[in-house]
Amino acid sequence: MGLNRGTRIDKVKQIFDRFDVNRDGGLNREEMLALVVAVNPRVKFTDDQLHAILDEVFRTYADFISPSSGLSLGGLLTYDDGAGDFNRDFSTLSLQLSSADTSHNAGIVFDSTCSLIDDLDLLIKRLCSKHSQKNKFEILSDAGWSGAFGIRNSSHLWEENTYQDAAFDKELTALRRRADAACSLDEAFEGHNALGRALYDYGFFHEAFVSFRRACKLQPANVISRFHAGNALYSLGQHAEAKEEFLLALAQATKNSHNCAQLLPQIHVNLGISLEAEGMLLGACEHYREAAILCPSHFRALKLLGSALLGIGEVKAAVKALEEAVFLNPHYADAHCDLGSALHAMGGEDERAIQEFQKAIDLNPNHADALYNLGGLLMDRGLFPRALEMYSRVLAEQPSHWRAQLNKAVAFLGEGEVDEAKKAMNKAFSMTNRIEVYDALADLKKLQKMNKKKKYGAADDEDVSFLAVEPVNFIRDGEKTSVRQDLANALEIQAFQNLSRLGHCDVEVLSKELIETNAAISPSTGTISKAAVEIVIRRMLHFLKAEAFTAALKSINERVLSVMEASSFSTKVDLGMLLAVLAPICSGSARRRKQVAFDALLWRPINRGGNQIWRSDATAYLKLLRTVFIPSEVVSGLMETQDLSADSKISFIEFIDLFDDKKRGFGILETLLKLKASDQLRHGARACSICNFPFTGSRLKQRRRSFSLCKNCHRQEKVPLSYKHEDYQTLKVDCMCFSVHFSSFQSDNK
Repeated sequence: MGLNRGTRIDKVKQIFDRFDVNRDGGLNREEMLALVVAVNPRVKFTDDQLHAILDEVFRTYADFISPSSGLSLGGLLTYDDGAGDFNRDFSTLSLQLSSADTSHNAGIVFDSTCSLIDDLDLLIKRLCSKHSQKNKFEILSDAGWSGAFGIRNSSHLWEENTYQDAAFDKELTALRRRADAACSLDEAFEGHNALGRALYDYGFFHEAFVSFRRACKLQPANVISRFHAGNALYSLGQHAEAKEEFLLALAQATKNSHNCAQLLPQIHVNLGISLEAEGMLLGACEHYREAAILCPSHFRALKLLGSALLGIGEVKAAVKALEEAVFLNPHYADAHCDLGSALHAMGGEDERAIQEFQKAIDLNPNHADALYNLGGLLMDRGLFPRALEMYSRVLAEQPSHWRAQLNKAVAFLGEGEVDEAKKAMNKAFSMTNRIEVYDALADLKKLQKMNKKKKYGAADDEDVSFLAVEPVNFIRDGEKTSVRQDLANALEIQAFQNLSRLGHCDVEVLSKELIETNAAISPSTGTISKAAVEIVIRRMLHFLKAEAFTAALKSINERVLSVMEASSFSTKVDLGMLLAVLAPICSGSARRRKQVAFDALLWRPINRGGNQIWRSDATAYLKLLRTVFIPSEVVSGLMETQDLSADSKISFIEFIDLFDDKKRGFGILETLLKLKASDQLRHGARACSICNFPFTGSRLKQRRRSFSLCKNCHRQEKVPLSYKHEDYQTLKVDCMCFSVHFSSFQSDNK
């Protein structure tokens, strides 16, 4: 095997990638046919000969064949068994190893290393044969050495801790001892590194990490072993540990950027993927963007960047990145799918979105995400038969996809097939114990509305299930009740508190962050990058899992960070101002929230050195606060710079007076606290007259008429359809009032 051993995987992977046209991780019959013809340019095969060759290949390597994609990379790696000559084929195809392959995937130098890998191959093959009745042998489709992590279609050779083979452990330990006994440090390092890579290729990720860790100890400054160790940890699901390894690799590669120029982009990509697995999308975006800058042709980095940007709500930037990804690689099905999602999220681009989903499906007919998303768009347009087809194809590929099963039930209802809809709904509930069926119920209601339109003679685009009433029709019942717009604003803020989960974050945590934050802050401006802001917010919302944190971060980015960026014309974020903005919507007493907001402003460089802040800074803060949380009121001149020589400083007591001002401050906090208190109310089986959901928290009840609204419906100024033909103006004095000092409606305390 000699020196070719070290480059075998690289060469075979290049051959595989050359013919995996649809990028589905497998070679189907057409792609294999192209490969056979290309590597035998002097042979004139007949059609019968080609079909016979393919039949033999797909029969011989049945364990490596996926019904949906074809022969896996693991199957093609069997060049080693004598069925093919990978060196000859590599040369015939005029392929060349890239500089990245020759640097971090360098060929094996020492004969002792070749001997180690040969013995490891035999050891694993014996283990495979011994357990052949229990496990199917399949190598991972993407080892991750020079490509980004992705969703692997193939599974590990062994699930972690599912095999107990003392002989295997003993012989593997003996191989490691042989590596340790090498004549030189370089030879020992190469031995452990090669063992780790071979073990990784076979799916032994824990054992691979042990070898890489040993290699790191032998050469602590070696970037390659750190990078490989991070790959192994990520494959084990240890994302935080993988992130730390990638950070170490990045630091070392940055110091030695001249020799690691080809590896640096991949470290950034895999570090971004690890961060994304922890829900840290802003940090991931920075690394994907850096990878794309270092390697402009890195279409995978651009795809990952676009997907992450979409995840944090930056839709236009996501579309731009994904368009660039599909331009660089038109055969990248995942990029087409995500571009379709981004176009749909942007609004007004559904036709293009459908085209992108269809392109993804054309490239990979079993692309579950593209099929599912296309089904949703088709169902929104009332094309239920086609939507049913999409969902059926999703379920054929992923039988446990309960959301597809649930939407299939809705599509059946759209077709009027009630019995089939009930069967599909019951099956969906049997797939999961989760209660996330509200979207499906909303779709059911839309279908019910369609049946009402004829009855009321409504236009096709007119919703007849409720009336949208002008805000002026919601008036106060007396001086003790809140102004209707104040209540509406408070309801909007409370909705944001729930989305961002900041309503569950004690303001004391924010105060602690002011004291202990160790983010990279500019001493002159007090600003940090958005990725550093993400770290601060992650510490504040430490109780959230990765998926929930991603959703919370998206809401904060859309509602707060985007406004701050627009007002300061900078991509950096003023940390003191940000924490001051977040303080009023965290949990805690009103006075404590105001105190922490004041402390955050006092922490800013412009105010440091005393216990008072500039009045102009407090005014700019309150303008920003109202712009973020009361966007219905247009505020100009945000964060304007003023001449401090003509300004004065104010104490905390004076700051409270400014803060509580109803018109220029944030006096709405009082109403927000009352809403919070009313959320503890319970109303039995009573439900909203519009959406029919049981009340949780405030019940906004008409005083003389017989209907009640939930907070969401009241926010949208909805009243029941029965009022369509009444003179609503004559009812407003009696019907729109709240007790408990809210506004317009009455909240039931019973």
